Amino acid sequence: MNRLGLLGGTFDPPHYGHLVLAEQARIQLGLDRVLFIPAAQPPHKPAAEVTPIEHRLNMLALAIAGNPFFEISRADIDRPGPHYTVDLLSHLRTAYPEAEFFFLMGSDSLVDLPRWREPHRLIQMTWLAVMPRPGYVVHMPLLEQALPGISKRLIWLDAPFLDIASHDLRRRVKSGGSIRYLVPPEVETYIYTHGLYRNAAAFSSGKP
Repeated sequence: MNRLGLLGGTFDPPHYGHLVLAEQARIQLGLDRVLFIPAAQPPHKPAAEVTPIEHRLNMLALAIAGNPFFEISRADIDRPGPHYTVDLLSHLRTAYPEAEFFFLMGSDSLVDLPRWREPHRLIQMTWLAVMPRPGYVVHMPLLEQALPGISKRLIWLDAPFLDIASHDLRRRVKSGGSIRYLVPPEVETYIYTHGLYRNAAAFSSGKP
């Protein structure tokens, strides 16, 4: 049985926080592969606030190049919307019927999980591998009350605290700040070469 890590997101842009989470999960959970799954169009964001998928795919390919255990999945791109994680997992279950899934997330996403679409069904389909993030305290009794049984589906990762967020990187680029050492050099070069995040119409102030 393959052990697959699943890391979804807009990756707008991909940064070292994504890569550290994926690599730490791969090592600690003995994953065969980590699938990076770019969101085609997040249901909570207007299309104008998300960078075109071609740019996000190109940046992601640059970010994970050189790691043979990392792979891009088009599972969310090539299926009709609206795009919800629970539907994505159902789709992947068909594509990888023998795999054991580990959904990778930060503690900020875990706190918000009860508000996701069909979270009870979601936690039945995958383990939740969680990396702590600064400033987000998970109150397990409240989470367990909202989602009974979730405690048994959680795996906490031992990973460094990296307080990096894509929305902050976009803000930095827009204001002329530096994103050096926050994203891989190839991603930084791509952003400036293609003029991403400098146009107010393409700038998103929402969370990744």
